[in-house]
Amino acid sequence: MAMRSSPLALTVLSLLHMQPLHPYGIQRLIKQWGKDQVVNVSQRTALYRTIDRLLDAGLISVRETERDQQYPERTVYEVTDAGRAAQRAWLREMLAEVRTEYPEFPAALSFVLMLTPAEAREVLAERADTVRASIEALDTTARHTAELALPRVTMLEDEYRRAVLAAELGWLDAVTGDLLSGTLTWDFDSLAALAQAES
Repeated sequence: MAMRSSPLALTVLSLLHMQPLHPYGIQRLIKQWGKDQVVNVSQRTALYRTIDRLLDAGLISVRETERDQQYPERTVYEVTDAGRAAQRAWLREMLAEVRTEYPEFPAALSFVLMLTPAEAREVLAERADTVRASIEALDTTARHTAELALPRVTMLEDEYRRAVLAAELGWLDAVTGDLLSGTLTWDFDSLAALAQAES
């Protein structure tokens, strides 16, 4: 049974490639290694669904069931040869190909004209503050990583996230500056009339 790639499925296969784990161990490592910053594991059910799909596709298998009086039974999974091949193929594909994604922010920007310029400046300045805080947090992590002398390859996703956030912050500061100076402005009623005339 073929299975489509996903960031969470790639993460599960990659962790199981390193060692057999039960779902709680997978979730713990995802958080411990900071992968929850780049892979959505906010819902535990998503992890279990992904594990079930990987199992059905033959990409992982049950290694054993741990029984301990202190904990409920825990199923330990391991990656199969097919899973190792899929993990490498997905990884190469995700790194090489540019895919169209649909994040919320550009979608909201496409309708920012429904706010007044002053409202837009307020919310974009608020976002800029959040982005600044995120950059500072990544810089703190980078300093901590340097102290631990971890290899750079272990933090490439943070380097990338910081570069993207820095570019976004530069853009946000430029746009909020233009909104403040009045070089970027609009009138919703005029834009709505224009849209009606074109329809």
